[in-house]
Amino acid sequence: MNNTVNILGIDFLNTTINNFINTLQSHLEDRKKAFVVTANPEVVMKARKEEDFMSVIKNADYVTADGIGIIKSAGLLGLPLPERVTGFDLTLRLLSLANEKNYSVYLLGGQDKVIEKAAEAIEAEYPSVTIAGYHHGFFDLNDDKIPSTIEHIKPDIVLVALGAGRQEAWISQHLSRFEHGIFMGVGGTFDVLAGEVQRAPEVWQKMNLEWFYRLVKQPSRWKRQIALPQFAFKVLQLKMQQMTKVPVR
Repeated sequence: MNNTVNILGIDFLNTTINNFINTLQSHLEDRKKAFVVTANPEVVMKARKEEDFMSVIKNADYVTADGIGIIKSAGLLGLPLPERVTGFDLTLRLLSLANEKNYSVYLLGGQDKVIEKAAEAIEAEYPSVTIAGYHHGFFDLNDDKIPSTIEHIKPDIVLVALGAGRQEAWISQHLSRFEHGIFMGVGGTFDVLAGEVQRAPEVWQKMNLEWFYRLVKQPSRWKRQIALPQFAFKVLQLKMQQMTKVPVR
């Protein structure tokens, strides 16, 4: 089995969530760093349009398939991936691991009220996790205070919720300063943990319609969803390239 599957220029890790958690646990036990990106079709299309963002993605240690569109596309191209490995599910699994191993976690992003409630929810659900600190997401990316704090307290896991692009850019910009830890962008995960936003019910998840559930609940997301047909079109172009050897531009 190949370690990665390339879809539209991005190498996705060919793994299950169970195997990937084992990989991240090894990093933690060995006191090593890992930069994780969970990418859906929106992230892929953003990276294709923005050279700097593509560079950030390519510099990550791991990119996982966060989105059924990635899984379906991999299958269509004859490069199947076993399952989605989403940012939200990874967050829960990392918190469970941290609870088991007494790891420390730092939370970065969201509004003041949201990040505080998310920290409280984690402490209630995972009592053996140490909340090393948290900070809201309204700050300049070049602000040195936050990375200096993280550098000093040395948390085992840093979850960053600044929105796609900004969160990965922040991690990439400051990663060299940190000695160890798992660093991962988690999007809207803190909103769910804080109880501000509901995750799609399990039946929607099983039908792979989480994206549609979020759109119904948050119609303002429609602009983001434009990336989905654009992504599908590019994948179909790539499939045609495989069949006819016509290059995709």
